[in-house]
Amino acid sequence: MTLTTLIPARPVTNHNAHPAAIDVRNLTVRYNGDAAIDDVTFRVMAGDKVAIIGPNGAGKSTLIKAILGLLRYQSGQITVAGDLATLGYVPQHEDVNWNFPVTVRDVVMMGSARQIGWLRRPSRADWQRVDSALERVDMTAYGRRQVGELSGGQRRRVFIARALAQNADTLLLDEPFSGVDVRAQADLMNVLDRLNSDGLTILLSTHDLDLAFHRFDRVLALRQRLIALGTPQEVYQTDILAQLYGKRLVAWHEGETVSVFVDEHGCADC
Repeated sequence: MTLTTLIPARPVTNHNAHPAAIDVRNLTVRYNGDAAIDDVTFRVMAGDKVAIIGPNGAGKSTLIKAILGLLRYQSGQITVAGDLATLGYVPQHEDVNWNFPVTVRDVVMMGSARQIGWLRRPSRADWQRVDSALERVDMTAYGRRQVGELSGGQRRRVFIARALAQNADTLLLDEPFSGVDVRAQADLMNVLDRLNSDGLTILLSTHDLDLAFHRFDRVLALRQRLIALGTPQEVYQTDILAQLYGKRLVAWHEGETVSVFVDEHGCADC
């Protein structure tokens, strides 16, 4: 269940002044004949910080995996500035085997395998790049820990460091706040804000509407089709959110402030 309140509009930068980091055109992805993504078109500009929102089954994870080249799509086109090597991926927590006996530094080094070569041992410079990436996500002190010993929020920061070690220009994160406590969520968001300020493009899926509308520059509303893409103030409209969540949405107004309650478990239909 999600409750969020939109604050008054803040100044918005002109994102069109930057080149496109990701350009998706008429994308359709089907599973067993059913469209998980249906004719979706949008652009993420370099330096953007974009949150993807939508109900369970809306296609958020499918969209991210299609951009990464992990899923075959039936029609459309995806263009990435540079190539796929410039994309760093932080998967859902459940998609990773955390019992694999490797250290945090080893996991981050895995992100550099393409640059180093599979048969060459990492050099001192390679390990320095790993340590620099861990420092950027505030995980230096955990470098020699087994990755399975870390908390959920720490593990996500390790995967961000792995992306940084491979010189990623764009980070794609699939539900990184799921299953982490409020403190870990704040720490992770602070890291993302700092990296975005350094010039990295952020595309992130989340169920947390409060974060999406208060901490991101743009919001992409997805329910198989693209419902809306714009600033938080442009997307945080009751008609748009009603298309997105249907009967699970309750909204009320207090002056210029609009509050929204979303029942992700469907109890509004009970």
